[in-house]
Amino acid sequence: MSNSESEAKSPLAVGIDLGTTYSAIAWLDDTGRPETLVNGEGDKLTPSAVLFEGDDVVVGKEAVKALATDADDVALRAKRSLGTRSFGRPLGGRDYPPEAIQAWILQKLKLDAARQIGPVTHAVVTVPAYFDEVRRKATQDAGYIAGLEVLDIINEPTAAAIAYGFREGVAERSPAKTKSAKRPERILVYDLGGGTFDVTVLEIDGANFVALATDGDVALGGNDWDDRLVDFVAEKFIAKHQKDPRQDANTAGRLWRECEDAKRTLSAREKTTIACDYRGLALRLEITRAEFQQITADLLERTAFTTKETLLASGLEWPDIDKVLLVGGSTRMPAVREMLREVTGQEPDVSISPDEAVAQGAALRAGHLLAKEADRRFHIKNVNSHSLGVVGTESSTRRERCAILIPRNTPLPVMAKRIFKTQTLNQESILVPVVEGESATPEDCISIGNVIVPTLPAKLPKHTPIEVRFTYGEDGRLLVRVRIDGSEEAVRHVLERPTSLTAEELNKWRVYVSGQPAGDGG
Repeated sequence: MSNSESEAKSPLAVGIDLGTTYSAIAWLDDTGRPETLVNGEGDKLTPSAVLFEGDDVVVGKEAVKALATDADDVALRAKRSLGTRSFGRPLGGRDYPPEAIQAWILQKLKLDAARQIGPVTHAVVTVPAYFDEVRRKATQDAGYIAGLEVLDIINEPTAAAIAYGFREGVAERSPAKTKSAKRPERILVYDLGGGTFDVTVLEIDGANFVALATDGDVALGGNDWDDRLVDFVAEKFIAKHQKDPRQDANTAGRLWRECEDAKRTLSAREKTTIACDYRGLALRLEITRAEFQQITADLLERTAFTTKETLLASGLEWPDIDKVLLVGGSTRMPAVREMLREVTGQEPDVSISPDEAVAQGAALRAGHLLAKEADRRFHIKNVNSHSLGVVGTESSTRRERCAILIPRNTPLPVMAKRIFKTQTLNQESILVPVVEGESATPEDCISIGNVIVPTLPAKLPKHTPIEVRFTYGEDGRLLVRVRIDGSEEAVRHVLERPTSLTAEELNKWRVYVSGQPAGDGG
């Protein structure tokens, strides 16, 4: 087979920014440059909204429009529900897992892209750097349901840094140039999207991207600024008419759209007017940028605090940071840039598109993963955003405590192990509760799941050593192995996740959403 024939049959990979409010898909054109693809409506951004209308599922702009008439049947912000068994309320009379809702968004992106570039089978999907292992697994499952082979799950700030690095030409540097370069460029990525917030400090050394520290909030984003406006207008409406417009889902949907538009307007103008109509009553409220900034000041301060803490965790100081890179549509708010100027002492870098950079960086990652000698093109090294450990019982106090195996901000991939002991003579089985969090108290941590070793060797003495080994991959996915004292090899045991879909459920949703049977790679 000729090289050209082999290349023609190679899978087509894309990068997908699966956002809370908007999503985007990008690919590498014939010259190897990342390009954001438009959707069926001709837009580069697809609203992450899903309408359930009878047997039909509508994704994107039309789903957002339906908020004014069928708000109860529209799913918004499903990304924030990842890690739970259900979206939280019925849609069209049925309960859906958030993975399925996310999969419908991925399915639209995939089909719209296929009309332009051909069948899409492989993808790199991005997640917030602060996503825990459970949410990363759920994102990967959403890709599977959508009929995609997920090549990698990478952090959104890292993807943006790759896009920035490509624009600066670092991915094209030869090894000789890389070695002779000056000290690594250190950048802080401030990523404020619609529903999540991340800060990551990275070093870019030639074609090497190394994360030094990361932090964030998976429940903080531009949506929260919208919600503050909604509540502000609603309180004014109540004061005037003694009725709450938020009590009706369709009215609340229209008001939310008005407030989202007003937020965008206030980024360009000093004032705007928000209209609210409910039960024949009306309010036209003028709001200034200064008022908007006042009612959302605490939200901005939360991001400022996290930014300072992340820099501290990286071991650097502000003079060590070469660039503060802005990512995410919410960074267009003037207050964000003003705050960062004050905190960092430098002008934020807005050289890359805050809406497209993440998808384009993911596309570059996808292309390099499929290319021959990919590891020689560039290398990514991330850190974990949460500590990982095991719940055990202290022998002296008999209290349950969390034993951390992998502290947060540990470079990935990493392997860590710890020895525990059986509690009784002739113990027959072991339960290993795996948790994520920074506290020694199990109740303050997030349960990832349990590893169950159902059968132990007969006649084990009390206090027999049990080795628990974690292997934490670059994509933030966890593998657990358990070794019994005296055995030759560690055995991989299934991590049972109470919040995750089973393999059977995943396959059923895959057929339902994408029409592809289990194991069909696209």
